[in-house]
Amino acid sequence: MKTLSSLTEWLETHWVTPAFSGWLLAGLAICFFGAATNTMAGWLYVLSGTIFALLGLGAILPMRSQRHLKVHRPLISPVSAGEELTIELIIENTEKTAKTLLEVRDLVPHVLRTPVKTAIEVIPPQNKYSWIYYLPTQRRGVYRWQEVEVRTGTPLGLFWCRRHQEVPAKGIVYPQVLPLTQCPLVDTIGQEDSDTLQSDRHYQAANEGVTKTLRPYRYGDPMRLIHWRTSARFDEFKVRELEIITGGEDILICLDSASPWQPDNFEQAVIAAASLYFYALRSELNVKFWTAGTGVIHGNRQVLETLAAIASEEETLNLPFPKLPTIWLTQNTATLDTLSQGSRWVVFATGQTPDAQQLINPSTGGLVIDPEQPLALQLQKPLR
Repeated sequence: MKTLSSLTEWLETHWVTPAFSGWLLAGLAICFFGAATNTMAGWLYVLSGTIFALLGLGAILPMRSQRHLKVHRPLISPVSAGEELTIELIIENTEKTAKTLLEVRDLVPHVLRTPVKTAIEVIPPQNKYSWIYYLPTQRRGVYRWQEVEVRTGTPLGLFWCRRHQEVPAKGIVYPQVLPLTQCPLVDTIGQEDSDTLQSDRHYQAANEGVTKTLRPYRYGDPMRLIHWRTSARFDEFKVRELEIITGGEDILICLDSASPWQPDNFEQAVIAAASLYFYALRSELNVKFWTAGTGVIHGNRQVLETLAAIASEEETLNLPFPKLPTIWLTQNTATLDTLSQGSRWVVFATGQTPDAQQLINPSTGGLVIDPEQPLALQLQKPLR
């Protein structure tokens, strides 16, 4: 049975294979021909010959209909996880006769969904047909597929003819970016260094003189930063944003992609990395991103594409690690000992993760992420 199925598949993709009506008509033709040889009746010969001619015509025309068909695919715009990929296929008829009754099937990866197909009634001569459909996405990733099938039985429907066309596709699904309203992990990084470099007198002068802008009060803001005169005027608390927040240094968000991870924890870490990166950008900080496989990168598109494609336990580049204030996302608590002073860490808890009190280091601070709790709420919590 498997051999017969493989033979039918090969015939349909390289030549033609009979449809049910084709098999039925072929059986009738053989019966009429057998009856004609027994009875020597001329009309039975004519009838069987006519049916065989129809079968021959029905086998040739679908193959001819496949000629001069070209399939094109515009670039697929990236989306975030949970959104839909917009897929467009353009089927072009370069012949001077119309193409009718076509079935087009896009062989998308099964991790996205089963292959998608559509029926096309007619494509006018030297014209194009645009087919647009949408693919729902659940997880980040870079999805690639290569082939499109065009199948037809036109015009008699006695035989099926199917041909593959190479039409490469690349769909990029970015990780989800959480809408953080505050993040002490980012807001406080580098403050230890600036505090040791400035005296109390200079600090007070900075509070009074170097104010970049005023913004509404957010939960967790120090009371000393409230601008009371403006708050009284607008009847709501206004907080001063200082010109220098991190002592003029870059912030480096690092994902420990060289270590082994539990799959669910790694997906949460990727979401956290993307969310922290864009929160830092919204805070007008000079933020960069690091992984073991890429080194230091920056730029929204490059960071998102890296996070879409990243996997745990990837090969490490032999590049020197930058000496910058770092936010280190890991599942391996042994890596926390290498962090520089003023850095932050985010540990994704497992069954073997030590108690949070054992992770506290006077020179660093961080968060222990509980996989059972919402990630967005935990990233906005005060540091341990």
